[in-house]
Amino acid sequence: MKAVAYTQHGLPISDPAALVDITLPIPTPGPRDLRVEVRAISVNPVDTKVRTGVAVTEPRVLGFDAVGIVDAVGDEVTLFQPGDAVFYAGAIGRAGSNAEYQLVDERIVGHKPASLDDAAAAALPLTAITAWELLFDRLRIAENGGEGQTLLVIGAAGGVGSILVQLARQLTRLTVIGTASRPDTQDWVYALGAHHVIDHTQPLGEGLQRLGIAEVSHVASLTHTDQHYDQIVAVLAPQGQLALIDDPGQLDVMALKRKSLSLHWESMFTRSSFNTPDVQRQHELLERVAALIDAGVLRTTLGEHYGRINAANLRQAHALIESHRARGKLVLEGF
Repeated sequence: MKAVAYTQHGLPISDPAALVDITLPIPTPGPRDLRVEVRAISVNPVDTKVRTGVAVTEPRVLGFDAVGIVDAVGDEVTLFQPGDAVFYAGAIGRAGSNAEYQLVDERIVGHKPASLDDAAAAALPLTAITAWELLFDRLRIAENGGEGQTLLVIGAAGGVGSILVQLARQLTRLTVIGTASRPDTQDWVYALGAHHVIDHTQPLGEGLQRLGIAEVSHVASLTHTDQHYDQIVAVLAPQGQLALIDDPGQLDVMALKRKSLSLHWESMFTRSSFNTPDVQRQHELLERVAALIDAGVLRTTLGEHYGRINAANLRQAHALIESHRARGKLVLEGF
């Protein structure tokens, strides 16, 4: 089968050897595995982080979002059957979706939204899982809850922010404030449902004050947390909550003590990496997301289509991710 891999970590994405086209054997499903014929994928910051930071002794196939058709199933599979159209985000310890066929545990897979084409659906799984877990599992906002509370989403125009803004606006009563720095990304965040948008290249407190908001109860920091950290602590209300997904070099947790602020990390790979008892929650929430998409409550976060799945196009997508200027999700389709 065709696949795209990296064979040496740390190469700049401008180097043609950073990602290369290869051929691999078609894999055999394990007991709870689906073998999926991959139709479309999207690219996430985790792809670039693994490519640059994780050493390899053999080619590693990246890719943590996919849409495809179930080609074969393991003998313990109960949730799907061959021919089903599916979408999922995979597991960080297994071969990824940048290949014609991929194995994935059925418990982290959902049926593809029927109303979306393959490319539009591929934009959703990883970010939808991350945003859902951050909002409902980490910050513990109840559906239809949050009346009188405010959520500040830093980096709201990116992949996770684009679905988090929608979930918070459509499924809770939170006041949703997104941050974005360019006119086009600010328009994007407003279109996703944010009540307000402020510029994160300017002091956050000043942006909130112009809205007549003195403090916020929740912050979802999705990028550059270390750069914004002191400002986040300043704008959070006493007993407020901070959730983050990025990788700051260091955080002074003692800064949270005076206000009794709580800190929450979200990684959508935790359940699959540790095979937690509730790992099938990811199947359930993807099914719920698909239903909300088909009902018109949520929309795809596809930003740009980068063409066929091959090394040259993936290098271009990785480069845009690394520039931190992506709006929504970058999708590739077909081999």
